[in-house]
This record gives sequence, C-alpha cells and structure tokens, in this order.
Amino acid sequence: MLTDASIRKIVIVGGGTAGWMAASAFGKLLVHPDIEICLIESEAIGTVGVGEATIPHIRYFNQLLGLQEDDFVRRTNATFKLGIEFVDWGKLGESYIHPFGAYGVDMEGLRFHQFWLRHKALGRHHSLDDYNLQVMAAKAGKFQRPVPEPNSPLGQIEYAFHFDSNLYAKYLRAFAENRGVVRKEGKVVSVDQNAETGFVESVTLESGEKIEGELFIDCSGFRGLLIEQALESGYEDWSRYLPCNSAVTVQCERVADPIPYTRSTARPAGWQWRIPLQSRTGNGYVYSRDHISDDEAAATLLQGLDGDALGEPRILRFIGGIRKQSWNKNVIALGLAAGFMEPLESTSIHLIQTAIARIMTLFPDRHFNAADIDHYNSRTLLEFEQVRDFLILHYKATERDDTPFWQYCRDMDIPDTLRERIALYEENGRLYRHDNELFGEHSWLAVMHGQNLAPERYHPLTEMMPEAELDKRMDDIRRVWKNCLDRMPGHQEFIDRNCKAQ
Repeated sequence: MLTDASIRKIVIVGGGTAGWMAASAFGKLLVHPDIEICLIESEAIGTVGVGEATIPHIRYFNQLLGLQEDDFVRRTNATFKLGIEFVDWGKLGESYIHPFGAYGVDMEGLRFHQFWLRHKALGRHHSLDDYNLQVMAAKAGKFQRPVPEPNSPLGQIEYAFHFDSNLYAKYLRAFAENRGVVRKEGKVVSVDQNAETGFVESVTLESGEKIEGELFIDCSGFRGLLIEQALESGYEDWSRYLPCNSAVTVQCERVADPIPYTRSTARPAGWQWRIPLQSRTGNGYVYSRDHISDDEAAATLLQGLDGDALGEPRILRFIGGIRKQSWNKNVIALGLAAGFMEPLESTSIHLIQTAIARIMTLFPDRHFNAADIDHYNSRTLLEFEQVRDFLILHYKATERDDTPFWQYCRDMDIPDTLRERIALYEENGRLYRHDNELFGEHSWLAVMHGQNLAPERYHPLTEMMPEAELDKRMDDIRRVWKNCLDRMPGHQEFIDRNCKAQ
C-alpha cells in the first residue's frame, strides 16, 4: 500500500539500452495502479549503440524480466559469447582468450592455477588453456548451454551474448509498454527545478508539453541533461589511466559463420573490436586522438574489416571516468550519463544492470534520504574503480614499445589498488576478489598470464601433494575437458537448431 511519501511518478529521460532496461525493470517490479512510469525519447536523437557485446550477468537481467532466451536471441540478431580474444596486447604476434569460466578444478583448498604453476615448474608444459572449456570451445568454434550434469564442466558453462543493441532496446520497449510504461516522443528543451531545494520538478518538451515527476532517471547519454546540465554534479576524469578518448565504428558484411567470442586487436594508438552477429559484424577502433588523427583511425578500421563496410564510419568522443554524483537530489544517472568505461571488457550494459539493482534496493520515497543517496554513490564509485583497474591492467601489462601510444601505456602511473594486485601476483601467483567485485580471480589470471606477467614462485602448500598425484590429477582434468569439448556442437549449428534470426 502506497503512503503519502511514496513515489508515484517516475520519469526516464532518454531511451536506448539504458532507458529501456530501466523502464522494463520498473514495469516488471513496480506494479501498482497509482505508479506512473514515463519514458521520453526523440527519434531525432540517435543512440551510441556500440555496446553489442555483453558478459554473463545479462542473462540474470533477462531472467528477471522472464524473457525466453531463444526468442530474445532471434529477435536481437544475437550470437553467443564465451569470452574475449586479445590479439597483439602483450606482444605483437601473440594472442590469448579471457574466458568467462574458471580454469581447472580447485584442489586441497587452493586455486587450480597454483597447481598449474607448480606443474609447469616441474617441467610439464601443458598450456593453461587446456584446462578451460570455454577457451577450448571458443578456439574450436563450438557452443552449448549448460547441461544438468553438476559434476561436469558441461554443467558449468558460462556465456553471454553479442547482440544488436538497437534491436535489444526495441525488444525491451515492447516489453515495457506492455506493462504500462508510457513513451513520450520529443526533445527535452528545459528542466524545471524547485527554487529552494534544486530538485527537478518537471521537464518541458519541444512541443511545449510539461512532464512532471518525483523521481527522474537520466539516460540522456554523455550530455547528462539532468545530472550535469541541470544539477552540475561534476565528472571525475580518468583519462590519465585510460588514454583512449575517441572511437570510430562501422558495420560490415558477414563473410563466415560467427565465432563464439569477441575479438579485441591492439592497434598503433588503441584497439579494434570485432563483434559477430548472425547477419553482420560490428567493428570499431577505440583510439587516442592525441596519437592518431580521425582520418587515420578510420582508415585503419576499414583496412581491418572482414567484409565490405555497411555504411560510413561514425566518430564518437568520450572521456573515461564517472560522474561525481550518480544520484543527486531526485535524479539518478544511468548508462553514459553516469560515466563511461571503454568497451574493452564489455562492461557498459552490466554497469546499467547493477545500477538498476541498486536503485531497487535503495528505492526512495519523496524524502530522498541522504544516507541512501550517499551509499548508492559510494557503491557506484567502488564498482567503477574496480572495473577501471581491470581495464588499466590491459594497457599497463604490455611489452610493446613500437608506438608512442604503447610507450605511454607502459610508463604511465597506475592506481595503488592495481599496483598491489600486480605485486601479489608476480611474487607467488596470489589473486583475490575484493568485496564481490565484478571480475573474479580467473579473469585477473587470464589477463595477467595472457600478457606475460609471470609469478616468481607458486603457493608453497601445493608441495603437500606428491608429484605423481599431481601428474595424475592434471592428466585427468585435461582428459575430461577434452571429452566434454568433443560432445559440444558447433556454434552455428547450435544457433540453426535453436534460435536462428529471421
């Protein structure tokens, strides 16, 4: 039962992935005849739409909404994703895959990679990739969903999606409108604030229509129409750690069956993504315009395409960082309005998802409790900082010095939090997951090992296991993983059988 202090009018400014994810979640969870949810967007204002690759957590959001996965895959032109391949990041000519699933099997209370380090020190030279089913399947072009075999690697497959973000937004729009969300077409031309409190009371559209609200969700992109232009919340610039500040994007024709992973290829002044959908391939070059011109970046991108370009390259500008207050007064920023992390590890949509979860956990009434707002902002900052450190690792842990860009990355200062992680790993392979952060130990291991950071030692307690027993267990793990791989169908075969787009 609502009270006099309950929020009754929620206004979402901006559509796109962020706006319609918020609208869908609110429409699903805030079911009451007296609660009005309105989303304002303009067809004349385009969305960035570069975040077509995701991480496994997107499945939980879709499950919360009750979406049927095969239908979602068909209607968003999606493919499946087992991880990200990084090409030329550590050294030119080298590559590795950061998978979603863990490596091997933890033993005797210790992480698997510690036993692998000891095994390697004993002269056994099996690749770490031989102990990860997601890496093996990605290389073989195979995919399947987890099967009900809890003690088998096949029961623990982690996966995400590549999809058309515009189609995803359209899909969620239909979902939200079917649950009572009202869409208003138009551009916001002014924001009306209370003269005493500064709270946003309404926004006015180009048509002259005024839309009042009590809680406003700012999904207006980099502009931050409410959170920054109206409330002047400030922005924390992290470009000293993340030097890329531009991107050029283009789609190209499909030339082969889609691979079940994203590819990130390091370039002279940044990196290029390749995201395979069912009918086409998404491409982009994220770069530092301090080290390369827009024309050079566009030429580099076009030269690296698999098929013919489907349109002209599009330039985007950004500054890596976070809004100093993602929640300010009665405005909460989502997506690009809250901050930007380059899509190196496909975190953009995840950060929208976790922000929505925090909003629901701390959902306000019209008192807008300051302690709730402070907690929301501190947790948001921590999450962004943890993702930031993981992204910085990719740039810092490189042996490349062939261009000024990579020389800068090798020599740049890094946060103390990241410096500590690297020092612990390089000493004896120790890794940790702090405060339920997004990226777990296997993710840190994949990037550190993949970019040639090597521990001097391994965990001393692995010595408790006799050498013959260690050999047997490692052989058994490789055999089981190989048998599981043999049972998996091809990625395209799985799509054709279950969820082929029309």
